[in-house]
Amino acid sequence: MKAPAQLVHLEVADQVATITLDSPDNRNALSRSLVRALTGHLTTADARDDVRVVVLTHTGGTFCAGADLAEAVEGGMEEGTRSLLGLLRAVVSLSVPVVAAVRGHVRAGGVGLVGACDIALVTDDSTFAFSESLLGLTPAVISLTTRTRLGERDTAHMYLTGTTFSGSEAATAGLVTASVARDELDSSLADLLAQLRRVSPQGLRETKLLLNRSLALSLDTEGERLVAWSARLFASDEAQEGMTAFRERRSARWTVE
Repeated sequence: MKAPAQLVHLEVADQVATITLDSPDNRNALSRSLVRALTGHLTTADARDDVRVVVLTHTGGTFCAGADLAEAVEGGMEEGTRSLLGLLRAVVSLSVPVVAAVRGHVRAGGVGLVGACDIALVTDDSTFAFSESLLGLTPAVISLTTRTRLGERDTAHMYLTGTTFSGSEAATAGLVTASVARDELDSSLADLLAQLRRVSPQGLRETKLLLNRSLALSLDTEGERLVAWSARLFASDEAQEGMTAFRERRSARWTVE
């Protein structure tokens, strides 16, 4: 495993701060170390006068697999879930827009991270899933950053079944901004960044504040209740079985084939 400082990289060029998740060995799971490093880089980028926009992207075939299940099984998840809430709040409250650029798999907490971003560009062949219900959990904290992006029927189907859906389906449902062919992602991102760089810094800052007022309030007022809910489920026997079965690549005991 890489040292914490190496799990996430920050580069700044042409008024864009690119933050790259770089822990492909565990599919960029939201370990305590990765969340700490990512939150730190977001804070650093936000403090720089030469940054107009943040791009959040990844190495490897997975953008983010959600919670680090090894940590969850071994030590519980209240601290980890609270750290996730803090990360989502940091993305939402950042003074500049955050753009997700995804070409890979996104699961559980990773979907919540994409939902927190102001704009999300993904490839058609990216895949998404709210996989919590399959493990005896529920997408508690990340519901704050995803339910308002989705219609009620899509939300119910995706949350309850844990089914996998494509980047193009995510765009149709409103979870992400746009889905493009894999070889078009870089050019689409470049076009978007050019548009954002033409906007007044104050215009960007104040418009993001306007757009995210309700979401920021929900994170502040509902977050702790959902952290407690999530931590209770992670500690349950059923969730422990679900996470263990997933790590052992077997069906959970309640699975009906």
